[in-house]
Amino acid sequence: MKALYPGSFDPLTFGHLDLIQRGSDLFGEVLIAVLENPSKKATFPCERRIEQIKNATRDISGCRTIAFKGLTVDCAREHNADLILRGLRAMSDFEYELQVAHTNRSLNNQYETIFLATETHHSFLSSSLVKEVARFGGEIRHMVPEFIAKDLLALNTN
Repeated sequence: MKALYPGSFDPLTFGHLDLIQRGSDLFGEVLIAVLENPSKKATFPCERRIEQIKNATRDISGCRTIAFKGLTVDCAREHNADLILRGLRAMSDFEYELQVAHTNRSLNNQYETIFLATETHHSFLSSSLVKEVARFGGEIRHMVPEFIAKDLLALNTN
């Protein structure tokens, strides 16, 4: 089976990597779909986020990374995905993720959304939290891979 794992991944965290690894183990193939959202100001350009993800996932079998614009269900159809994979950190994520899953289902009922709970030790992680900590010079190497930490720290020293 092929799972589509959509998101902005700005930046990729160890929580994301946990879901990618577990998704690959469960489904055999994970297509990491990096959203190019022109209405959001990304910290890293889409091309750089894809490079970061490819570097971080090079030892995980069965995963591939692409960029996409538009609707998740259209991306899933275009790339022959069997399902949509989403992560849940806390109960607060559930309400939003359920709404998105229902919306996707209303747009194309071919796609089920499968939720995986993040490992407990990653449950506090979010890309926005990582960026905030990095902005103020805090330690983030336990939150993101080393090369992503360096990218974030370089942004904040310029």
